[in-house]
Amino acid sequence: MNPEMPSYTTHEDVMFFDTDIGGVVHNLAYLRMIETCRTKLATEELGMDLKNMANTGLYPVVLRTEVDYRSPATLGHKLTIKGKLESVERVKFWCSFEIYAEGIEKCLITCRQSLAMVQMSAGENNENKQARPQRLPKEWRERWG
Repeated sequence: MNPEMPSYTTHEDVMFFDTDIGGVVHNLAYLRMIETCRTKLATEELGMDLKNMANTGLYPVVLRTEVDYRSPATLGHKLTIKGKLESVERVKFWCSFEIYAEGIEKCLITCRQSLAMVQMSAGENNENKQARPQRLPKEWRERWG
């Protein structure tokens, strides 16, 4: 049986730039908040280091995003974004997210993303080279696979 899957929680205040003219949070703002939570999950819980990624050219890349918008958040809401590693396969992994607003009992947004580790080519003339998916770390598959 696998141990508890890693999770991470972030918090965001809904600002003017997160909303449309009606004060409702727009979809791109939710994706930015999910990106922040996913990055913190990766760096704080999965052992990925941003500087190491830049040095090695090995990055987690989003392959698919599924979002269900259940209820809107609005200007001034304080949001909680809960992210969790959902599953680990040979080449890709899935993370799930839920967004809640302070004072509202129900989940506003659910999201699932599949990602792969991709080795970006280094050097000049990168535009003609393909990024190559890599196997996930053996430790991940042993611990959470």
